Amino acid sequence: MDLFTLDAEVRTDLGKGASRRLRHANKVPAIVYGAGQEPVSITLAHNKVFRAQEEEAFYSHVLTLNIGKEAVEVVIKDMQRHPFKPQIMHMDFLRVDAKKELQTLVPIHFLNEEIAAKTGAVIAHSANEIEVSCLPADLPEFIEVDIKDLEIGQTIHLSDIALPKGVTSVELAKGEDHDQAVVTASAPKGGSDDNGAADEEADSEETTEE
Repeated sequence: MDLFTLDAEVRTDLGKGASRRLRHANKVPAIVYGAGQEPVSITLAHNKVFRAQEEEAFYSHVLTLNIGKEAVEVVIKDMQRHPFKPQIMHMDFLRVDAKKELQTLVPIHFLNEEIAAKTGAVIAHSANEIEVSCLPADLPEFIEVDIKDLEIGQTIHLSDIALPKGVTSVELAKGEDHDQAVVTASAPKGGSDDNGAADEEADSEETTEE
């Protein structure tokens, strides 16, 4: 199955009632917009969309929508899910232009986390994806962050991550104060730092009593 190509139909029956009927018929209502063109309302087969969205790459890949006889390249901008049923309720797609940069979220793959954890560090992820800007052809499916050398008390920020050629961080482009933390190695609770603080507190209490 080609996860990155989906067949779609133009829909003219709009509104909440129409969307409910589509969902009962195992269809997903959606909209395609952007690239200076008018928005187009479409429907997709739910079983194909549901299968495709189970793959991580589906969210950070340029997709092809076959709308009638036209093949439209898009990226996912939003997906609404049922609060408890395994059902996709609605999708928003953004048209992409091969010659214009797009902005989208790309997942982070943390490498060698088990090695960093062997030092006793508690590894905390502050982000699991990065918003990037790039041409569609340069869009990575994921970004790798190797944390094997991360020591207790250290943090990896956006500026520490080497992005692929042609890819930039949307947040970093806003200025240095947007250099967000991505992953941190902290001392475990009850570790040496906590013990030291407890000892100092005990010494202080003994001095006060004397």
